[in-house]
Amino acid sequence: MAAKEDLFCDCEVIHGDIVDAVKQRMPDEEDIYDLSDFFKVLGDSTRMRIIWALDESEMCVCDIAVLLNMTKSAISHQLRALRNANLVKFRREGKTVYYSLKDDHVRDIFEIGMEHIKEKYNKTKQKK
Repeated sequence: MAAKEDLFCDCEVIHGDIVDAVKQRMPDEEDIYDLSDFFKVLGDSTRMRIIWALDESEMCVCDIAVLLNMTKSAISHQLRALRNANLVKFRREGKTVYYSLKDDHVRDIFEIGMEHIKEKYNKTKQKK
């Protein structure tokens, strides 16, 4: 692990060419705020469990509620947040509403995040 003093830059040099190049590619503030909100929605463990379930299979609210041992009302509330964030979609079949992940981007973000977490866990486990 790095020493505390190794974590801070001790120079006064500004690399203007790098700063200018990065500034030109910096996303608009509105896009940054939208991305931040996107990750806030993902920052809830119940919603992540729902995304995991929907990564495995399309499911109705009742099935998700049983799987996660929660009420249908609680699951519906979380699905509404995921729907508003454009992370899940639904289709109606008679009286049943089935949910699934919105697209492959959502699946990729979830799976890459999980891969990152498992990689970190496996490295920590190997050190012991």
